[in-house]
Amino acid sequence: MNGSHIKIRDLNVSIGELHVLKNVTLAIPDQQITVIIGPSGCGKTTLLKSLNRLLDSVDGVRISGSILVDGEDVYAPGVDVTAVRKKMGLLSQKPQVLPMSIFDNVAYGPRIHGTRDKAALAKLVRCELEAAGLWEEVKDRLHEPAARLSVGQQQRLCLARGLAVEPEIILGDEPTSALDPQSSRIVEQRLMALKTDYTVILVTHILRQARRIADHIAFLYLGELVESGPAAEVFASPKDPRTRAYLTGEIS
Repeated sequence: MNGSHIKIRDLNVSIGELHVLKNVTLAIPDQQITVIIGPSGCGKTTLLKSLNRLLDSVDGVRISGSILVDGEDVYAPGVDVTAVRKKMGLLSQKPQVLPMSIFDNVAYGPRIHGTRDKAALAKLVRCELEAAGLWEEVKDRLHEPAARLSVGQQQRLCLARGLAVEPEIILGDEPTSALDPQSSRIVEQRLMALKTDYTVILVTHILRQARRIADHIAFLYLGELVESGPAAEVFASPKDPRTRAYLTGEIS
């Protein structure tokens, strides 16, 4: 599928006196992995959190511009913020499993949204654990506490839990930064497989990872979107000297 159902237009975000994002305009390609890169403090996570309105709880935040998802501005007056967040599954830097069983972690969202049928829940839990690449490892221990899983398994459980509410978009804020190399690669592989059905947007500070998995790149520097485009083009021949300097390690 071509096109983009996420369009960011003239987005400005200030927190207190700090102007974090400056006139960011960006279209996110559907069913691709868009990776947001840039030095620490350049606004990557702020941009990601602006998409599902997680910035709402930040003291002193001011936001202008628009973020259109399926043609609707998520910052328009009267927007159902819960519905906006339901469209976007979020993987944080560190997995945050709920204090309940593996099964109940995945079933949590569907139950909140009204699914009560036990057979339907069991089918859904298996489906999403398979999608997250975790089913074979946990199928015989579904009712054990999720906290007993390894950190890498917990992150995949969080992925399954996010998928269970049927989002359109998967957001990842450095989702492999707390994982060992093997677990990181498994999560990367799952995200690459899932892009056929979802739009994936990731923040990473690891350029090697961006080179491995990105279809599309957005490079932020000092709050500005310096350059964006197909990953192969940006990595091979960046148009802006700041992008080139970042990719070669001259700025970090």
